[in-house]
Amino acid sequence: MKNNVIEVSNIFKYYGEVLAVDGVTLTVLKGETLGLIGHNGAGKSTLFKMMLGLIPPTSGTININSTPVHGGAFRELRRSIGYLPENVVFYDNLTGLETLQFFAALKGCERDKCLPLLEKVGLAHAATRRVDGYSKGMRQRLGFAQALLGKPSILFLDEPTTGLDPEGIREFYSILHELNTQGVTVIITSHILSEIQERVQRLAVLKSGKLHALGTVQALRESVDLPLTIQVQQQCSANTLQVALQGVALESLTVADKTAIIRCHRAHKMEVLRRLGSLGDALQDVVVKEPTLEDVFLGYAG
Repeated sequence: MKNNVIEVSNIFKYYGEVLAVDGVTLTVLKGETLGLIGHNGAGKSTLFKMMLGLIPPTSGTININSTPVHGGAFRELRRSIGYLPENVVFYDNLTGLETLQFFAALKGCERDKCLPLLEKVGLAHAATRRVDGYSKGMRQRLGFAQALLGKPSILFLDEPTTGLDPEGIREFYSILHELNTQGVTVIITSHILSEIQERVQRLAVLKSGKLHALGTVQALRESVDLPLTIQVQQQCSANTLQVALQGVALESLTVADKTAIIRCHRAHKMEVLRRLGSLGDALQDVVVKEPTLEDVFLGYAG
């Protein structure tokens, strides 16, 4: 049975008169990747910083591994937490290896683990190169290596793929998947929603400081009840298609040349597919497109 690694209970955070986080309650499970999404100013970074113990909440409690995020016990626990901030800043006059060794010393980690970590994130070839010669993507890889120092059991990653090319993004999520299977818990924010929709177990949607939704991508899709799209390559006439679908509640049906686009709600999907199946060889292909995570997010945030 999975354990609750992070427990956030009724957290509020005021900056003067501004309410940045408004009564958020959530739990994160051991070995889970939780995506935290929301508009700029939704409260993501503030919630991140409170979970890391960098700023105190105005009220409410946050426990990590049953330990409150403030006090001596948490200072020791923090050694098991890795953090990659959105904007990574390093000393430009140090090499990549020296940079990692510097952070290893701060965290009390073994220096001989630094080069293998650089290899893991694809920076072994630039280990002895000064950081001022690194590209944005290379700096991001170095930041990820820094977050992995000490084999953390919990990772907080804020916009971690900024500057990475498609290959780098694939490698990054491959490492995250490997860590998940080892029981590492990950909390990740990203504005590239299409990138994370198949790579997180659950999503938390923040709006104006409030937690508007929490669940799997599929559960959120179903709760918003957005229309899905069925694309049909067909050889029959538009009239034949319309007759076959007569009586089914559709959002829309458009036919252009030999391509038909059908939009319907999930409750009617199987009936539409059954009707299409009755057309037999008149159909060449059928593709069902679920609402994207961007669609789901805008459904909640709108």
